[in-house]
Amino acid sequence: MSLQRRSAVPMLPAFVVSLLLALVSAGAVVAPATAAGLTAYDVTSPQERRRVDAVPTPVLRWYDCGGGFRCSTAELPLDYDDPHGPQVEVALRQLPARHPERRIGTLFVNPGGPGDSGTDFVQDAPRFLSSSLLDRFDLVGFDPRGVGASDAVQCFATPADQAPVLNTLATVPFPYGAAVQKAYLRAERALGRGCSSTGAPLSVSMSTAEVARDLDVLRRAVGDRRLSYLGFSYGTYIGQVYANLFPDRVRALALDGVIDPVGWAGTTATAKLPIEARIHAAEGASKALRTLLVRCDKAGADACSFADGNPVGNFEVVAKRLKKHPIVVTDPDTDERERFGYPDLVSSVLSALYYPNGPELVTSLMAQLLETTEPAAGRALAQRRRSVDQVARVLQQIDQRTGGRPPRFGFPYDNGYEAPAAVACTDSLNPAHLATYPKAGSAADRRARYFGRLWTWSLGSCAGDAFSGRDEDAYRGPFTRRPFEPLLVVGSYWDPATNYVGAQHAAALSPGSRLLTSDSWGHTSYGTSACVTDAVDRYLLKTALPAAGRVCVGDDQPFVDG
Repeated sequence: MSLQRRSAVPMLPAFVVSLLLALVSAGAVVAPATAAGLTAYDVTSPQERRRVDAVPTPVLRWYDCGGGFRCSTAELPLDYDDPHGPQVEVALRQLPARHPERRIGTLFVNPGGPGDSGTDFVQDAPRFLSSSLLDRFDLVGFDPRGVGASDAVQCFATPADQAPVLNTLATVPFPYGAAVQKAYLRAERALGRGCSSTGAPLSVSMSTAEVARDLDVLRRAVGDRRLSYLGFSYGTYIGQVYANLFPDRVRALALDGVIDPVGWAGTTATAKLPIEARIHAAEGASKALRTLLVRCDKAGADACSFADGNPVGNFEVVAKRLKKHPIVVTDPDTDERERFGYPDLVSSVLSALYYPNGPELVTSLMAQLLETTEPAAGRALAQRRRSVDQVARVLQQIDQRTGGRPPRFGFPYDNGYEAPAAVACTDSLNPAHLATYPKAGSAADRRARYFGRLWTWSLGSCAGDAFSGRDEDAYRGPFTRRPFEPLLVVGSYWDPATNYVGAQHAAALSPGSRLLTSDSWGHTSYGTSACVTDAVDRYLLKTALPAAGRVCVGDDQPFVDG
């Protein structure tokens, strides 16, 4: 491959040429001399070149699918070791650049999950991406293999076979109590086994490495020499895997809400720990909750509705009450009566923390619950009913912000639990026995109050005696290869899902990358301040990194006027 990185390359002394040749043979390419000296970058391995470059470039037959969008599909290898064998269909949606005469190329976007739809995500792009990106890039979202409008994984033969699993996993956020725990173990085991058998071969060909290979073929299909990519949450892991499989094919990878790649993949030393214990998601959520409760206390009752008394202590009071005596709330839209217990409290609080105004949602909910769960002798029946109604309204606000909906039972088939499991279980090393998860959840709760069990059980189906599938071409590192252009890694102090330490570790691993820190609330940081948004936009447009050590402050800060 050419050693040129820019169009104008000065003549180099003979000893430098010798150095270049040595680096090429060692698996690195060197860019032209700069004021700082020579900057090397790694190249795609011969094995990956054989796999991916052997795939014929798909012809994307775009068609108008409404609202200014264009849609297409691509047939890609189920197994890149057999590029001309069975294929999987991947769905794409494109929003063409508003100023095609100034078009840079294609910006691929992914919302995370795993299991979230990129084609749905790009439909919302005009609401959350800046005009500068909309003007200069064709935006493309794709549903990763097994997800959404792409060929979708199905781990049960029929919805009737699937229903017993959903009847447990979709109705209780995590098990609390012996009876529910037993049902959860049974459901997680059935999910893992279904995805190892009925869901195969697609379910065992859904690792992030396969998605990254798909992405490289799609990059070629849209005519881009190198990849421009904006990934959020789990989407940051797609970006990190891509950067390490195809380092010389990176133009700009902006990663926001970053997963620790080593934690996600696991090592022989950490394989006995569930995935979430390795990426410290629960610790991030617990830190965010405690911080907002302390700030609520300092702000006082005029600024925070939950400030009377001790917010940290009163949160525990409500939690204990709901453990003993769940309440019943009525959905304001459907009039359905729903049980609301301790697991529902933790899940609702975590959902609220995903959003920049999460602290206000959490404290509003807790203020109503503190009153609602007070022993009946302490207040009038009419007052209790009003409090329960207020709880229902706040929960409705949280659902509206998160887009929360229960999975569909019956038709059409809903693989909302199966797609994440297939990806995570093929990606990572996991504990051998599902029976260890109750103890692991309790230990996690001691480390990360309230959220440990919830995050631990989120991928219980990956235990070795539940999920036995294997993707022999999954990628588990190293994550230290130097890309052609450095990565931009964005992490928030108060992210409840992707702990800030994950961003720190990812940035430290990737040579030349830059960590942009955000003092903001919610999950991911783009759009929480002009500081973050402008830095990400400038990087994607010009491959220009923000200053080292830069810290942005989110526009929404809890319990502060103005």
